[in-house]
Amino acid sequence: MSDEDTNPGAAPTLEQARKQIARYGLEADPQAVLVAVRLMAAGARLDRASEVHFARSGLSTGRYRLLVDLEDSDGEKSPSQLAKSLGVSRATVTGLVVGLEREGLVARRASTEDGRGAVVVLTARGSRRLRDMAADHFARLEALVGGLAADERGLFLDLLERITQRIGALTAE
Repeated sequence: MSDEDTNPGAAPTLEQARKQIARYGLEADPQAVLVAVRLMAAGARLDRASEVHFARSGLSTGRYRLLVDLEDSDGEKSPSQLAKSLGVSRATVTGLVVGLEREGLVARRASTEDGRGAVVVLTARGSRRLRDMAADHFARLEALVGGLAADERGLFLDLLERITQRIGALTAE
């Protein structure tokens, strides 16, 4: 376990951000940099915690998200639709489907709309897996944000949306 996992206070400080900006001779807002750095660190920690959480049910975060996406889409979707809604490549979807299919949680069949294409279908076993883990899963999600009041959660959702809309700033050429 890393220091970051045992000591959440080990996150960068405003003073550290100021020093780093000064070291490089930049004109940047240290608070803005600190917010972004802490958000990225929190995202990485959340990713790791999510994998541990879903592993309890024999899934990964990606496999869980695919199953839920199918469930939310009346149980079936094409691989390209899954890739688009999950924000991943077709190759990633193929890998996820192969593993889920091996466990009998999804199946592939020819599309009724386009005989050339295939759709991924949530099986009864896949639906049962989601139902079996739901109570624990939702209780843990509530606990994750349990320190926030309802109005704070609303504000947090708004702030997350605004930040999410600007993620392209990290990947822009």
